[in-house]
Amino acid sequence: MTIHQLSIFIENRSGTLIKVLKILKEANIQIVASTIADTAEYGIYRLICSEPLHAYEVLKEGGVAVALSNVFALELDDEPGRAADAVETFSKTGISIAYMYTFLLNGKGIMVFRTENAEEAEKVIIDNKLRYIEEPDLSKLV
Repeated sequence: MTIHQLSIFIENRSGTLIKVLKILKEANIQIVASTIADTAEYGIYRLICSEPLHAYEVLKEGGVAVALSNVFALELDDEPGRAADAVETFSKTGISIAYMYTFLLNGKGIMVFRTENAEEAEKVIIDNKLRYIEEPDLSKLV
């Protein structure tokens, strides 16, 4: 019910992001979505890609500080307020979202999020018949 997300530690200086992107380019890995959360000294580059396990390996081999984690990815209708509705569904059950990002892909909204209470989140997704994306679905989306 979850997908893999890469979290990459990037120093906040010229050339560090391009190193990561070139490694992925050379491995022919397609980035589906990405976001950077930064501070004055470093950033965390989170990304969803077509081959996350392969991406993890090539980044490690390239000397990049990378972690692999499980996140949820929901498919939403491309209409205003769908993300708010989804977040409200989790909030009503007391599930907090640590972070999230959204994007549009093939006419659908995609909401990626992480929560510390994954088991309860899975139950909410099933009980509310929310559409979720699994790892094999990623290659079909790009």
